[in-house]
Amino acid sequence: MNPRIVIAGTGSGSGKTTVTVGLLQAFKNKGLQAQGFKCGPDYIDPSYHTAVTGRASRNTDSWMLGEEGMKDVFRRGSGDADISVIEGVMGMYDGKSPTSDQGSTAEVSQMLEAPVILVVNISSMARSAAAIVKGFQSLSDSSRIAGVLLNMAGSEGHAKLCQTAIEQECNVPVVGFLLRGDAPAIPERHLGLIPAIERGELDSFFAELGTVMAERIDLDRIYEIAASAPDREWPVRKPVEPKHHAVIAVAYDAAFNFYYPENLELLEESGAELVYFKPLADEPLPSQADGLYIGGGFPEEFAEELAGNQKTKTSIREALKEKLPVYAECGGYMYLGDTLTTTDGIPHEMLGIIPVAVTMQTKLASLGYREITALDDSVIMRRGTVAKGHEFHYSTAEEKADWPPHHEVKAMRGTKQEGYYTDHITAGYTHLHFGSNPSIPARFVEKAAAWREKKENKQQV
Repeated sequence: MNPRIVIAGTGSGSGKTTVTVGLLQAFKNKGLQAQGFKCGPDYIDPSYHTAVTGRASRNTDSWMLGEEGMKDVFRRGSGDADISVIEGVMGMYDGKSPTSDQGSTAEVSQMLEAPVILVVNISSMARSAAAIVKGFQSLSDSSRIAGVLLNMAGSEGHAKLCQTAIEQECNVPVVGFLLRGDAPAIPERHLGLIPAIERGELDSFFAELGTVMAERIDLDRIYEIAASAPDREWPVRKPVEPKHHAVIAVAYDAAFNFYYPENLELLEESGAELVYFKPLADEPLPSQADGLYIGGGFPEEFAEELAGNQKTKTSIREALKEKLPVYAECGGYMYLGDTLTTTDGIPHEMLGIIPVAVTMQTKLASLGYREITALDDSVIMRRGTVAKGHEFHYSTAEEKADWPPHHEVKAMRGTKQEGYYTDHITAGYTHLHFGSNPSIPARFVEKAAAWREKKENKQQV
């Protein structure tokens, strides 16, 4: 048995995250091993899932990973779980394209053969709620809507009106409702989220949400729906026997924590031993490191601390003088730059490795899926290699010198060339999912191993 359920919404803001986190907590309270997943390229919502369950939440992204890769991610996370709760992205049918289900919550539910609970905000409506559900049912012949959860009800009577209309017209059960003000508000998704979770500041929020869900939602019915999903033994993506071994240092703290679990696992499967360090704690780069991986996160929220932590900065600069292989994305790219200017207009000195000045702004600068093609050989890709990922950032980067771009980026609105690279550094805004091309972690480990060998040979001379 592999019980699984998808929590889809009619659009962003419908209440998917509240419902998902609440269900994970409520099932955990019942003594079940609950596993969280998130459709689409998101790091924030999985942080909530992980905090509640104590299990790493994973992204089931059908566009970045394809069907086989996405199922491999699901298998990795759900193997010993009693129930898997998969939070959707945006509206149920929103994804890569406005003309297909590609990359959408609906496509994930179809590929995983997982029933869907549709969350509907019923504020200011009654019978019209049935029209909304009916529309979502009819848009696709492969719709797997197996239940409806009503959100933002004005009263129990209001919820009952909508339930009657939906169950009569749509032939699916309403599994529960949440009154307006019933559930505590989701905490701020940006400022200090990870530190707050680590300090346990959100524990009371999770507990309250779990209690509300147990009172308002038919958990047994939802579990029955989840258990109705067919039992499947999807093929395991067998890792290739690693050809090289190297130590990869990973910057991991409140400033840098946007890593897909599979990126780290694929590095290990490619022969890497991962060692973690905290730039925010002014920890130096581990001395045994043969390579460095700096992911994304919120460096702008800790710019002053990062600028002042000289042990970390000096150790990385010294290693890069020796041409240590480095891969940095988004927040890591910003950290490698000359300066990071926060929204208060104050510039903070970063590592000064890449001649770029980064400036934070209050509006979103870039968002969306990206397909990249390497324009030349680098520490993570050979020329012509293709990989997939996404961008999400509020900063702009002003290049202070000319450099050849690392890759060509294909996005919804066209193509462009960007990214920084040298013979030992690759950096850019795009968050790559290594599952889209497992040759990336293998090449990174190969380059790190070659660097170590060269260093050892030099020491022996």
